Formats: sequence, structure tokens, C-alpha cells
Amino acid sequence: MKSILFSAILLSYSIFPGCNARDSSSGNTRDSINLPPVETNKPNTNYKPAFTGQTRIAGVRTVTPYKVEKLAENIGRPWGITILPDNRFLITDKSGFMQLFDANGAFQKKITGFPEVVNEGQGGMLDVALDPDFSNNKTIYWSFSEKNGDANLTAVAKGQLNETNSTIDNPKVIFRATPAFKSEAHFGSRLIFDKDSNLFVSSGERYAAREQAQLLNSGLGKIFKITRDGKPAPGNPFINQPGAMPEIYSYGSRNVQSLDIHPETGDLWEAEFGPRGGDEINLIKPGKNYGWPVITYGLEYSGDPINDAIQQKQGMEQPIYYWDPVLSPSGMAFYKGDAIPEWKNNLFIGGLSSMHIARIVIKNNKVVGEENLLADKKERFRDVLYANQMLYTITDGGSLYRISKQ
Repeated sequence: MKSILFSAILLSYSIFPGCNARDSSSGNTRDSINLPPVETNKPNTNYKPAFTGQTRIAGVRTVTPYKVEKLAENIGRPWGITILPDNRFLITDKSGFMQLFDANGAFQKKITGFPEVVNEGQGGMLDVALDPDFSNNKTIYWSFSEKNGDANLTAVAKGQLNETNSTIDNPKVIFRATPAFKSEAHFGSRLIFDKDSNLFVSSGERYAAREQAQLLNSGLGKIFKITRDGKPAPGNPFINQPGAMPEIYSYGSRNVQSLDIHPETGDLWEAEFGPRGGDEINLIKPGKNYGWPVITYGLEYSGDPINDAIQQKQGMEQPIYYWDPVLSPSGMAFYKGDAIPEWKNNLFIGGLSSMHIARIVIKNNKVVGEENLLADKKERFRDVLYANQMLYTITDGGSLYRISKQ
């Protein structure tokens, strides 16, 4: 595919002429400072942030020249992407299968044999993650919308990748975010393993069942931590609480399609959809309540306030950052390398309705800068992957891009 080269210096000077550069928040890179916030549209609400820098932070620009390459196009309806040890890509398709691509985006084969998905609305085949011992056991995990009577739910399954037969062997559902609900919306979900080989799983609150995000006997609007067999992870915060789902790690979320672990601190971070305004970035701690739908920086889609229209309440966590209007945050990844120095430990979040990737600069668990990337592609960015000093992203339009140092 044609490679489109970007010199971010020239691009940003055309937008923000005359700006200076200095050492950035990471201490060893150079970012522009004193740039206006990247968000210029009128907010949906007049709500006040809980602290300075919680929204509309100053803009930054990337100084190191980088390039963006379209590796593949028209690959279907991709939702999740992971990379194999040999640098090939395994990409889910919402219709209910996966595809293998080589390191440069060439199609190799379609993988079938998965349990049937509810391929309606926001449902379908969703995320994918490799077993920490994948090189030896060939096991993968995936999340999907599963039919349950006349309703459906978010489920997690595992099986062995059989490339010879282009199938999944021994597929088995290991976890279900019950109760089932009749809805085509807000399934979540992302999957990520921690250093102890436990699996974090996010679920949505299914839109019309939002109040269940606050209930510990419900799997809606939660982040779970489970073992590779789908059991509650040892040490989970509610494992000994009567009536609570022992798999719950945190609660009070709306629809989480973004999860990653900070490469230095080991902390779990997420981004989640708000309603009309109020998309959030949260630092997830065990047992904490993240407020939905009691507190929110958004409105109903009709423009009406939500519940008591409050943004703060004792016992409920504040987002590290929020957007109004929305980003529509889907998959995200921390940049763990140093090929592009100012990106180290930055968070890159795929925007759907916003049609760009948000680069989020974090210092001491606070957002200190934001930059919009790839807005010229006019794509809905569904997932973002870091690997080998590069970022990869898939889009709802069926594209696979690679972003690397020029």
C-alpha cells in the first residue's frame, strides 16, 4: 500500500505557528507547550470539572517525524486485534470469525469454528487476547455477544488456534456477564492479561439496564478479573461478600471498550463511553465505584439531565479525564517504546464518532496534554495495538494502519 509520510513538525507549525518547544512531561522528550486545547466545539453541558485539567487540557504536538501506512483495506468488520509471537496479526470480525494477516498486512487465512455470535447492533465477535503461554499451548481468548433465550449477554470463551485446519479447537465459554438482557447495545468489551496471568474483562450496562451498573449481584457495567479458567481471581475485592459476583473488580461503568495496563506502574486504565458528553478515562482500582449512572458529565441523548444531574458524590471515583463533546473511545494502548521519544508511556485511544486517535500525555496519573492524530483519514478507529516500537489500528471501514517513526 502507498505509504503516506508525515512530518509532524511541518503539520503542527501550519496549525500553530510560532509555538516553542521544551522538555515534555516525561523529562527526556520535546513537546510543544501552551497550545490551545484540541477540542474547540461547544460542550453539551455547563457542568464544572472537579479539578483543573480534568477536561480540555492544553494541546501538544508530536515533534519526531512519523509515518502512517495503510497495510490493508476492505478486510470486513474488524473489532479487536492482537499480535502473534511471529509478528502476524489475529483480527476479529464482528460477523463471528477471525482472520490472520502477515506482518505487512497481507491476508493469510480465515479462522472459523467459534460459538455463534449475536451479530446485531453493537454485538458480535468482539475482542481477542493471547494466553500468556500461547507459544506452547496455542490458546486464545475472545469476547462475544451470546444468545441466551430471547435475550443476550457478553461472554468470554477460549480455545486453541489450529492454523492447519483454519479452525478453533475445543472452544469453551468460561465466563458470562449475567444477567442476560434483551438489547443490541453496550456489550463492552475488552480483554487484557495482567502480570499474574489473570484476565481483565470489561462489560457494558446494556444501555437500558443502566441502574445495574451499581449492583454487585449483576455483571452489567463492570470490570472483572478472572483466572484463565474463568474463575474469580484470587484477592478480588468482593470475593467474600455475600450476594456479590466474586469476579467483579470494579463497578459503576457505562460501556467500556478500552483497557490497557500502564507499562511502568502496572495500573489498569480504561476509557468508557458517556452518553451525550462525558466520555471518561479512569484509573481502575479494586473495589472502587466509578459512578455511572449516579454521577456523570453527560446528558441523555435527548438533552435532558441524567438522574439528579450531579457530577460528584462521596464514595464514587472521579474520572482522570473526560470529554464533552464525546471522543467515543474504543480500543486503546500505551506506547511502551522509545522510538518516538515523546510518546513513551502516552495513551493512544481510538475515536469512533470523533474519527481520530487521541494521544493522551499522562504525568503522575494526571492528563497534561492531548493531540489528535490521523484525523485526515476520516475513519472510525475501533482498536489500537502497540507492538515493536509501533502502533497499529483497525477501523470500522475495514482498514489496518501502521504508525511508526519516519
